[in-house]
Amino acid sequence: MVRIAWLLAAAAMAACSGTPTPLANDAYVWQRQWTPSLVSALTNDGPSVRAWRVLAGEMDVRGQWRVFTPDWRALAASGKPVMAVVRIEGQLQQWDEAALLADVQAVLAVWRQQKLVFAGVEIDHDCATSRLPAYAHFLQALRPSLLAHEQLSVTALPTWLVSPDLDGLLAQADEAVLQVHAVQSPRAGLFNPDQARAWLTVFARHTSKSWRVALPAYGTRVSWDEQGRVASIESERPTLVGTEGSSELFADPRAMQRFVASLEQRAPDKLAGIAWFRLPTGDDTRAWSETSWLAVLGRVPLQASLKVVASITDDSRRYDVRLINDGDADLPLPPLIHIDGSCMAADGINGYALERGERGFYLQRTRVGVLRAGRQLAVGWLRCDEAPALRLGS
Repeated sequence: MVRIAWLLAAAAMAACSGTPTPLANDAYVWQRQWTPSLVSALTNDGPSVRAWRVLAGEMDVRGQWRVFTPDWRALAASGKPVMAVVRIEGQLQQWDEAALLADVQAVLAVWRQQKLVFAGVEIDHDCATSRLPAYAHFLQALRPSLLAHEQLSVTALPTWLVSPDLDGLLAQADEAVLQVHAVQSPRAGLFNPDQARAWLTVFARHTSKSWRVALPAYGTRVSWDEQGRVASIESERPTLVGTEGSSELFADPRAMQRFVASLEQRAPDKLAGIAWFRLPTGDDTRAWSETSWLAVLGRVPLQASLKVVASITDDSRRYDVRLINDGDADLPLPPLIHIDGSCMAADGINGYALERGERGFYLQRTRVGVLRAGRQLAVGWLRCDEAPALRLGS
């Protein structure tokens, strides 16, 4: 409630002072299963969100169609506009347009029957640039299926910016959402603010309609095979691939907060808001914590506070080493933990390994990870004659 009150007060002050009004926050609800944790997140975080963009149907790379049933009651109770999102696998080379139209029309029919604020449909199709004319033709065929108050939205990729067919595609939609995360090679990271700003600037020249930008609120694990090719990408759904040869990518909430602030100070033409991917839940270990999420949505400055402590155990010479994040920002795990003291033995756990240097023991991070706001993580143990002094290092 404090953050909500702060947001309303900040908006009122902005209106009076002439400062930029915060961009509206939409959130993608991408979960296939509607768990109690997801319903709780929808309920608790709803006041900070303008609209929900909910996964409703999906066509996979083999052309197989699947629909998802959300918790209609939870969506209706939120009182927010709801956009049904239909995902079409980008690597799908051909489709039966008539059959695909019928599938989407069936989704529309079901969603219209629910007691919620139905805003329209979004098509999420990350196709190759060469497929844009076929995609535009499909959107043109779909538009007559929508009612007067329903919007047709599309997601767009930066790779399309060089195509002469982009403007024709955008002309078929009422709005577009430009995705600027996870659009390059995983080795380039999850999000680059300078590159994203450049893409936004160019995209604004291609549309005269209101549009939004999709920003990340999550992390992901990418694995490579022996030939250096991407073997798997694990995000909202776990894979069976081991951790060896993998890297954790993470959208730092503080970096995203700085980027949003820069957008609100100097927004590209017609930029109406942000579509965050994805709504965090307590079950989603790679999404932001609710604390960081609400702070970013409410434009409340994040406070970073990470410390390391050595806690005495039942054995007077044994100490457990823990990292404690008592701020409201999710933080990357520190690379090093220096150990100052007379210690005879030690070891690391949960992504840390014991190393010995010229000045004694230290724990070194063996894999990239994140410690969510308000959480603790055991990273090792020590056997020392007296309480050791610990400090974080880079």
